[in-house]
Amino acid sequence: MSSIRINLLPHRQQKRAQQQRLMVLMAVAVAAAGALTVFAVHMVIEDAKNIQTQRNELLRQETAVLDKQIAEIKTLKDKTKSLLDRKAVVESLQNNRSEAVHLFDQLARQLPEGVYLKSLKQAGETLTLQGYAQSSAQVASFMRNLDASPQFDSPNLVEVRSALVGKLQASEFTLIVRQSRQQDKQEGGA
Repeated sequence: MSSIRINLLPHRQQKRAQQQRLMVLMAVAVAAAGALTVFAVHMVIEDAKNIQTQRNELLRQETAVLDKQIAEIKTLKDKTKSLLDRKAVVESLQNNRSEAVHLFDQLARQLPEGVYLKSLKQAGETLTLQGYAQSSAQVASFMRNLDASPQFDSPNLVEVRSALVGKLQASEFTLIVRQSRQQDKQEGGA
């Protein structure tokens, strides 16, 4: 019996070489797949970043538009307030337009003979009257008339002094009186 000897060494080497090639091929495929995955993830992240940048820019633009509109609204509110203030002043003047006429009418009615006014100043409801009278008694009569009038309240004499008016001796006086709003309220109610 003779035995046949088969040399299996080249076959094993060939198998090992094939396995090594397969291993290298798989390593290259895994490396390529990893690189492709990294590239794909990078592209997805970059795309998401670009989209977010566009959104941010859109928000900045819209914020600028809204800021402009807010400024316009503020300007319009200021104009509206100014116009309402003007309207209130005009309405106040409209309501009080006859007040000066009533004031001068009542002053003329309360002025006794021999008393002359040289100036009248009004600050709010307070009137400062300056004038001349032939005597101090006429100034007192004028104060009583003002106190009795529904148009005036609380006449106060500030000073009386002797003065020459032309060639005549007179009493120069300064008087403060408050203007009463009762008559206007009564007229408004009627």
